[in-house]
Amino acid sequence: MKLAVIGSAGQVGQEFSKLVDADQLVLLTRDQIEIADPASVEACVAKTDAEVIVNLAAFHDVNGCEDDAHKAFQVNALGAFYVAQSAAKHGRKVVFFSSDYVFGQETSRDTPYLEQDQVGPLSVYGASKVAGEQLVAIAATDHLVIRASSLFGVATSKKGWTFPEMIMQRAQSGQPLKVVNDQYMSPTYTNDLVATVLSLIKANATGTVHVSNAEGCTWYEFARETLKLAGIDYDIEPVGSDVFPSKASRPSYSRLDSQRLAGFDVPAPRHWREGLQAYLVEKGVMKN
Repeated sequence: MKLAVIGSAGQVGQEFSKLVDADQLVLLTRDQIEIADPASVEACVAKTDAEVIVNLAAFHDVNGCEDDAHKAFQVNALGAFYVAQSAAKHGRKVVFFSSDYVFGQETSRDTPYLEQDQVGPLSVYGASKVAGEQLVAIAATDHLVIRASSLFGVATSKKGWTFPEMIMQRAQSGQPLKVVNDQYMSPTYTNDLVATVLSLIKANATGTVHVSNAEGCTWYEFARETLKLAGIDYDIEPVGSDVFPSKASRPSYSRLDSQRLAGFDVPAPRHWREGLQAYLVEKGVMKN
């Protein structure tokens, strides 16, 4: 099955190139398609022979979304709609990537969010992703919405680093390390994420599915485990999120779990510690 991947140069997009044969991929960047422009989207989707359109294009800067809500909704919501609309018009399946940030308003939450739970974002970014999910569902019957969380992988984001890499670099350079210990999430290894999504596509899954590595932790626990596995002996100070003021509010608890993967006979991703270990092996920090 041939896939067209919009946003192929990004952190998750690069994983598709690792896991899918080149002759089964159409790699699309902003040079080829501007998802906020419906004419650009239609022209690109119309000419591709891919059976599945994977939309990874997004405005990910959570604080930046607070400053520019128009851009956030133009890209994350309307752009998602244009892609889904064109995919449906030409008989293609559309896959849209969303976020755990569609949740967060339940401040006393202490159990994982499932696919059927009520959304409640705290930020413009989260709200734009909710709108994107809803517009995709309206535009295309054959749609798959993937909610993922706290991504890390060897391919980096536009920031130029991922969380484990940043933690190791700061420890190795002797910088003080303070990491929040009051935000609980589900770290997700991008290689495991894409492998699971490919299985869902093969199973012709539709609707919304949560895909993250099993269990969860705080960012402090994630950082501590990173240094432990990497063999770096360095102190990390656990702190509250108020130590790092932010324009955008972030969920204190956004761990994801899935009740739908089993229904498609798709195995759930491994424990986040195993995913972290695999990441460190892939990066060359650990031996297999």
